[in-house]
Amino acid sequence: MKNTPSEHTLGTQLLELLMLLVKYRRGFVWFVLVCAAGTLIVTLLLPKWYKSTASVFPAEKAELFGGLEGVSSLVRNFSPGRALSSLTGHDETDRYMAILKSSTVLAAIIEKFDLVNLYDFADSRYKMDKTTKELLSNVEFVVEDEGNLTVSVLDKDPQRAADMANFFVEMLNKTNTELQVQNARGNRKFVEERYAKNLADLADAEDSLKAFQQRFGIIAMPEQTEASIKTAAEIAGQLALKEVQVAILRRTQSGENPAVLAAQIEAEELQRKLSQIGGGEGISAGGMRVLVPFSEVPELGSEYVRRFRDVEIQYKILQFLTPLFEQAKVEERRQTPSVLILDHAMPAERKARPKVMLYTLLAFVLSLLLGIVGIVARETFERLRQRRPAEIDALISAARSDWFGLRLTGKRR
Repeated sequence: MKNTPSEHTLGTQLLELLMLLVKYRRGFVWFVLVCAAGTLIVTLLLPKWYKSTASVFPAEKAELFGGLEGVSSLVRNFSPGRALSSLTGHDETDRYMAILKSSTVLAAIIEKFDLVNLYDFADSRYKMDKTTKELLSNVEFVVEDEGNLTVSVLDKDPQRAADMANFFVEMLNKTNTELQVQNARGNRKFVEERYAKNLADLADAEDSLKAFQQRFGIIAMPEQTEASIKTAAEIAGQLALKEVQVAILRRTQSGENPAVLAAQIEAEELQRKLSQIGGGEGISAGGMRVLVPFSEVPELGSEYVRRFRDVEIQYKILQFLTPLFEQAKVEERRQTPSVLILDHAMPAERKARPKVMLYTLLAFVLSLLLGIVGIVARETFERLRQRRPAEIDALISAARSDWFGLRLTGKRR
């Protein structure tokens, strides 16, 4: 099977490249060795950095009113720290990251560990800004797939790296708790104002109902109306019987007969009593009106219902606000941690950087590539010089005349 032209060309180029490598093998090998060895030596001389990592989980918040019967679901769900119950959402992750990267937390870290002097920025014009940037370049915050948050710190001292990582977690809990308390305080003030207004409105409604009851003698409108109707019906029934009895006596006796007169007096008395009930004139021994006038039932009934309804509404609002207010006060005083420490940061036993083998391998590979490119470039230049020596010499001379374009006053050719 014959080789294609492309395969033949590729094979020829590879063969030429191998010949060039053999031709310049001494310089090529020394270049690669010097680069790799130099990188190894420099890497070994660089200061060692150690990495410590702390791992935390979000603290679960108990629902204080979750088991109360008759309390609105809104009350049970009301919690200033409810949004911090887990790290399952992007908003929650962003919140924790924002706290860890906030100026408050970073400034506390810088002050506690004297990072301005440690990073040698004490004499710098923008020492806090440069120290903050250097600190951020040496820390890493990662939310793992399992849901835990890791805080990693790099430092030349392994113990200090562990202390800084643990202090980051401490500041996260402290700052987040302060934010929760601040939010809870605002909620508590709002609920407290509404609670106080409800108490005032309830007192006004109760006073209004009391004044109405005292003015019209109404204690319980439905019951008193029912009592008036029953009493009136009973007296009306007795009056009807008495009127029949009077009519019978008048037919059988003379009008002056004592029995007729007595029956007629009884009928008149029943009629007067029925009129009193209709006018609401019946009173109890305590002076309070017991029976409601029939003519005033619609007007008094609607007024009573309106005032009684106001009392009931304010009472229902009070039932709603009381547990809400109590929970707001509890939330304001709650000092539970926002995150639970899964793993404390411990001093690292092995350095995290510089990675000697990795850097040496990269230097070796890069020097190989640079050496090959240099050999190919040199060989190409030599071949061009052999073919067209005059033009190459002229180009070199023109470039040297003005220091390869660096001399501004140089003579142009």
